[in-house]
This record gives sequence, structure tokens and C-alpha cells, in this order.
Amino acid sequence: MERNAYFDNAKLMLIFLVVFGHVIQPFVDGSQGMNTLYLWIYTFHMPAFIFLSGFFAKGSGNRKYITKLAQKLLFPYMIFQLIYTGYYFLIGKDGWQLEMFYPHWSLWFLFSLFSWHILLIWFKKIPAAMGLAISVGIGLIVGYFGEVGHTFSLSRTFVFFPFFLMGYWLTQNQVMWLKQIQLKAAAVVVMMAVAVGIYFAPDFNTGWLLASKSYSTLGLPEYGIIARLLVYVTSVLMMASVLAWIPEKRSRLTVLGTRTLYVYLLHGFFVQFFREADLFAVNHVIDLLGLAVMSALIVLVLSSRPIQGIWQPLIEGRMSILKNKFMHSRKQEQQYGENA
Repeated sequence: MERNAYFDNAKLMLIFLVVFGHVIQPFVDGSQGMNTLYLWIYTFHMPAFIFLSGFFAKGSGNRKYITKLAQKLLFPYMIFQLIYTGYYFLIGKDGWQLEMFYPHWSLWFLFSLFSWHILLIWFKKIPAAMGLAISVGIGLIVGYFGEVGHTFSLSRTFVFFPFFLMGYWLTQNQVMWLKQIQLKAAAVVVMMAVAVGIYFAPDFNTGWLLASKSYSTLGLPEYGIIARLLVYVTSVLMMASVLAWIPEKRSRLTVLGTRTLYVYLLHGFFVQFFREADLFAVNHVIDLLGLAVMSALIVLVLSSRPIQGIWQPLIEGRMSILKNKFMHSRKQEQQYGENA
């Protein structure tokens, strides 16, 4: 079956926003406009990414499935924990010390993705509405426990799980329902309203969108549950609004949407170096556009076929690209020898 271009286009757009969001993060302090853009992106880009991960999570829960899942997610997690530890040490970044179950930076997603698949074994046996309600309830309650934090990526696992479960239960036709012209018009209103709300909101803590801290740490030990519920509603509306505008047609860049894991795991080498070296500044809109172009180039490079071939053994645990390249070269040599 041919892949649906819509979903690959969505993944490509979202991975660009992941990179762009990480690139502009050092410049949000002191600039209300940059802070608004940063928070606006974070209201939906990871929820949407997680939603799409759930949409394609159609496996079973047998031992073979779990073993394959561990090889696909936990193997690169452990490898890149070691790699990033060494890299952070080399560039002089604080907090480089290795703690295997305290995910470095963006690696939390791999650990949580494995956990969501395991949770799905039980949740898919529950009626969809009931399961979603339970998962949201857990995501709301977990904020009261300070012990559930960054270690094992537990907080993010529980808080973001409803988006994964939502993706699992929704069908392609239901997602495409967002493409109606009336809903696309409403989506523009929602996206603009959220941007305006963020711009005028008093000191909104990014921790509410990152989902890795307790309510007490975020300054609302009693009423944090209300704030998180509002964040859930905002993220769902923003996710639906953005997905409504994803193009359905295949383009030359669509194939890059199949290689987002490479970009996700590797872009940290660029971003962390830029931060430690303090290479850039944003003093004008042209600077911001330059960072956007640079982010796009990082996505293009890291999703290229040569990069995929080099890193495939560590990310996917196989060498099919290099083997095919080797076999193709051998075949060309044989043909050349026969024609000589």
C-alpha cells in the first residue's frame, strides 16, 4: 500500500517545528514576541507528534511484539544516552554526567513511546471513551506527586498518554474530517486567538507545556489540576487546527516525513553546540528567518539518505541501506568487468 502523503507531510512539518523550537529557545527571555512564538509552537507540536505515533500504533501485545519494540526504541535510547553524555562532556555542557534512566534532553520521547505502547496493551481492551477519560484523569492527578518527574520520563509519559491513545482510536476518515473548509476557517481563528492569549498572558510557565514538573514546582500546588485541564483543551484545539491545514498532496519533500526519527535523535548535536558556543543572536525579524532557514537545512541534512545509511545501525539496529549500497556497487563493478 502507498503511504498516505498527508501523514508524512504532517510529520515533516512537526519535526521542523521541533528543531526550530529548540533553536529559538535561548532567545525567548526578554522578547515577548519570541516567547509567544515559542510557547505557541509548544502548545501543539509534541501533542500532535504523539497523536500521530498513536495513530500508527496498531501492533499487538505478545512477547515478540514487545521484544521488537524494545529493539526499536530502547536500544537507540541507551545508545544515544551514552553518545550524548560523551558529546556534552566534549562541548563543556553542564549536566553531562550519565544517568541511564534520566533521559538527556529530547531522548525522553523514546522512553515514553515505549511506555505508551506497553500501556496500550491494557487500554485498548477498554472502551475508547472510558480509556481516554481514565488517561486524562491520570494525567491530571499525577501532577500532585513531586516524585513523578523527569526520571524514567514518568511525568511526560502519563501527561501525554491521552494524545497517544486518542491517535490510536481515531480513524483516517475521522482525521480527514478536519479538512472541511468551515473547520479550516475556524482553525485559523483558534490559532490566532491562542497566539494573542499567550502574548498577553502574565508570565506563563513553559513547564505546563513540557509536562515534566509537579504542580507544586510550577507554583500551583492546589489548583494545578485546573491549569493542566486548560492546557489539555488548548493543546487539543491547537493540534486539530494545525492538522486541518496540513497539505494532502505528495511533494518532493514528503518522503522526508518517513525519516523524522533520525532528525529527532541527531539534531541535538547541532542545537546543543549552538547553545554552548553562543553563536547566534536575534535582534531583528531577519535573524529569526535565518534561524528558520537553518532549522530547515538541519532537517534536510539529517533526513538525507547518506545520513540515514550511516546512522541506521544505531537507530534501527540494521544495515540494510549500507548493504544495498554495497551490493549495488558490486553489481556495477561486475557489469563494468563484463563490458571491459
